[in-house]
Amino acid sequence: MEVKLKFGMDKLLFGMKQADVIKLYGEPDKQFKDEDKNFILVYNQLQLRLTFYDDEDLRLGYIISSNRRLTINDKVVINETVEEVKKQLEAHKIKSWEKEDFDLTENHFNEENWLILQSEFGLIVKVEIGAIINNNDEFDWKY
Repeated sequence: MEVKLKFGMDKLLFGMKQADVIKLYGEPDKQFKDEDKNFILVYNQLQLRLTFYDDEDLRLGYIISSNRRLTINDKVVINETVEEVKKQLEAHKIKSWEKEDFDLTENHFNEENWLILQSEFGLIVKVEIGAIINNNDEFDWKY
């Protein structure tokens, strides 16, 4: 499953509707609304959590995955060290990172690509990507 920075992941594009995703992956294992009334689809086997924003006509705007086959620029990221992945991303001009600590969990955030590498014990356990907001303060939908 390839992370396509600013676009989505695998066959998913930011801006898709739930029906588009269900055509691709079938019925989700779980679906619910979060505290902001966003609609969430969960695919256990793919280890995907997809958020469709309520205030954006229920378009796909955020993806979280722990899939062990997840790649960025053809490099596997889950269970790799944060330093190694950041070094690989630096070759693709992704250099600016903000770090937050939560006990043993660390979030490494690159705002330009709305990318979070979440690590525990120094290894990446989860990747989060979100739709980009353009210069007009609107989402840059890709679908």
